[in-house]
Amino acid sequence: MVDEEWPTGVRRSSHLFFSRYQVPRAHRNPPRDRGLRDARRHRQGFCRRHRGTAQEICDDQGWAFRGFHEFVRVSEGNEGLAYPRALNALTVRKIIHIDMDAFYASVEQRDDPQLRGKPVVVAWRGSRSVVCAASYEARQFGVRSAMPAVRAERLCLNAVFLAPDFPRYRAVSRQVREIFMRHTDLIEPLSLDEAYLDVTENKTGLLTATQVARTIREQIRAELNLTASAGVAPNKFLAKIASDWRKPDGLFVIQPEDVDPFLLPLPVGRLPGVGRVMEEKLKGFDVEIVADLRRMELATLEGRFGRYGVRLYELARGIDKSEVVPDRPTQSISAEDTFERDVLLTEMEPMIRRLAEHTWAASRKESRIARTVVLKLKTSDFKILTRSQTPPSPPSSCEELTRIALSLRERVGLNPRQRFRLVGVGLSNFRDREDASVQPALFT
Repeated sequence: MVDEEWPTGVRRSSHLFFSRYQVPRAHRNPPRDRGLRDARRHRQGFCRRHRGTAQEICDDQGWAFRGFHEFVRVSEGNEGLAYPRALNALTVRKIIHIDMDAFYASVEQRDDPQLRGKPVVVAWRGSRSVVCAASYEARQFGVRSAMPAVRAERLCLNAVFLAPDFPRYRAVSRQVREIFMRHTDLIEPLSLDEAYLDVTENKTGLLTATQVARTIREQIRAELNLTASAGVAPNKFLAKIASDWRKPDGLFVIQPEDVDPFLLPLPVGRLPGVGRVMEEKLKGFDVEIVADLRRMELATLEGRFGRYGVRLYELARGIDKSEVVPDRPTQSISAEDTFERDVLLTEMEPMIRRLAEHTWAASRKESRIARTVVLKLKTSDFKILTRSQTPPSPPSSCEELTRIALSLRERVGLNPRQRFRLVGVGLSNFRDREDASVQPALFT
């Protein structure tokens, strides 16, 4: 892959293709009464920049080039026969996926120079704790996020273990997002350390998404003394794969014309939603790489895997129509903890009360109201069960949330001697305040 940008993307209108991210807004949507000729005149800056690209496409296609606007008209009129590169150049989106490198551990190393170069593991100590993050020095010993902390200790005897400091990580995450917002308002955070950005139209006037991604990474390094990896691609799922391609501190670009050469040799496990179970199911159809999956008919995939079969069919062709959604509404808030030793249901009250306080405090930051209270439990043999209640009116206080969460224990229905390793308290079913009207109690 060359580290350069594809031709400038343009979206389609009823009579023209024109820039959705480089032409000033006043030029992009002139008053209706100016007419088509005046509208074209207002886009002359865009035409000048891309005359060369249009000329090259016309030469390849065998069209006579009589100016950029005539090229647009001919491209539109011959859409069924048009050279694929022309259509790609005129319809492509530009998505960046930014992933901070070993975020929690990197913040710790940045703020404490004595930790730099040492294997740092962010995790609470204890037999039930899991690793929140590991520095790249620790990863060389096989330490990974979500690994049991005791295993991490065995793998890396000289690791420095640090308790997570989430308020500090959230503060740094806000600083990273402020950098993103200099370039686009279309930001979809996935967690504290990663986000999608749609830069089809960027705020800084940079000509390519590659330049935007490179600038963002430079600003993060210069201003926050942290590193980030970035992937640039025509859609979200390809951008996410690309950001992982040259980690850490890397940038990788998938151009539209290079989607197939990049995608087809990949193991199907790289596709979103294809975990170990799905991977084994696909092996039953002799599918191991994306090229194998592409050979399967849509009817076969849909019949075997339902709606997700349609999704697989599209992913195998590099298709992902999902938009970058900024400020996605909160669906649920929860807090959970793992016990040092397995406990009985009757012994959980202090923990449930503490978790309810955390959940209630987090919910106060939301403008919407949660209607449903959820109790989550994990048994000593790792089986997960949940109990929930939607009262006639949303919980109005921490005390009410705590009372409902405690009462949900009565509906667990297991042997009184059953022991549990984890408990969680959550709020879900968020509604706008005006929609949070009184409803009958619902139990699930």
